[in-house]
Amino acid sequence: MIYLTIVSIVWALSFSLIKGNLTSLDSNFVAFARLLISFLIFLPFLRIKTISQKIVLQLMLIGAIQYGIMYTAYIYAYKYLQAYEIAIMTILTPIFVVLFSDIWNKKIKPLNWIAAVLTILGSAIIIYSESARIGFWKGVLFIQLSNICFAFGQVYFKKISEKYKTLKPLNIFAILFLGAIIVTGVFSFSTTNFSNLQIDQNQLLTLIYLGAVASGVGFYFWNLGVTKVGTGTLAIMNNLKIPLGVLFAFLIVGEKINILQFAIGSAVIILAFIITEKYSKVH
Repeated sequence: MIYLTIVSIVWALSFSLIKGNLTSLDSNFVAFARLLISFLIFLPFLRIKTISQKIVLQLMLIGAIQYGIMYTAYIYAYKYLQAYEIAIMTILTPIFVVLFSDIWNKKIKPLNWIAAVLTILGSAIIIYSESARIGFWKGVLFIQLSNICFAFGQVYFKKISEKYKTLKPLNIFAILFLGAIIVTGVFSFSTTNFSNLQIDQNQLLTLIYLGAVASGVGFYFWNLGVTKVGTGTLAIMNNLKIPLGVLFAFLIVGEKINILQFAIGSAVIILAFIITEKYSKVH
């Protein structure tokens, strides 16, 4: 679980960095660039000769969905939402994680649903607001598409890891990013005006950080952590980045938050974690 906690902190910081530095760039290029950096980092560790073609295709499919389509939708949503709203709109990911897991296992586990619902309730308390701007719901739609893709990829990767226990994550992770850069590359080369593309120093450093740390090391640790926890805990950890993201948006970008809502919502998420850890077995 330490892997998931560390990555949640890193990703919570990323919301504010993207909103503060990268919204002037084509969103498809941002998605492609950061995932390309991630791919290059893991390429030296790739051991594809030891993996069957079937597994390679499955891993590329996971990467295309969990990282490629997910990031394309996720970063595009920054055109319509604030950084803290982006963090908040990942609120339904736990439900999708539990849903896909139960469909895959053909078995409903009530404790996982309780954990997911409590986590969503806590996140909703943190971000509740009566106001909604023009374009807000369009941003919500893209974020939910992002959530579905990310949840599906996590569950799929967990199942493959359980089925093929000899697979070493470090030796296969470049394959996931290969699937991701194929998808984001198609979108980017369709929309990015490379002849007029201008990237300043802050934007370059942000892209390198996001590609190397948030996407690269972050996704590696996250999917490694996915294989070591139960579905209920995984659902909760998917929303840990929400209170952290809201907090960083307040501290770094200066976006306003309701301290009381933040405290109560965070407490509900902690309660969900305690219930899950106490009454379920890690599997």
